[in-house]
Amino acid sequence: MKKAVALTTFDNPYNPLDDFESWFNFEVSKGYDSCGVLAREARTSSLLSDEENNEEIERAIDQIIKEDPICRYRKIEEGEKPNPKQIAIYSQVMKQFETA
Repeated sequence: MKKAVALTTFDNPYNPLDDFESWFNFEVSKGYDSCGVLAREARTSSLLSDEENNEEIERAIDQIIKEDPICRYRKIEEGEKPNPKQIAIYSQVMKQFETA
């Protein structure tokens, strides 16, 4: 069985699969809408099996990442811990764009 995957941002220190509440609170505090972005891209259905829906969600995540012009999004797996160094680097880069 494949590991579950989710859409997140590089600067979010929480894994939505392991700690959704903290992850979501961070999203809201930053004004992000990863859930909405994924919901608009994924073509899930109650007519599909769980496996088919999971495959569609992963396809949608990959597409969002591919088309993301500022490289905000990334795919995270169940049990994966966000990398603090990666978060710090991403945050510094994004601050440069905010002041430009």
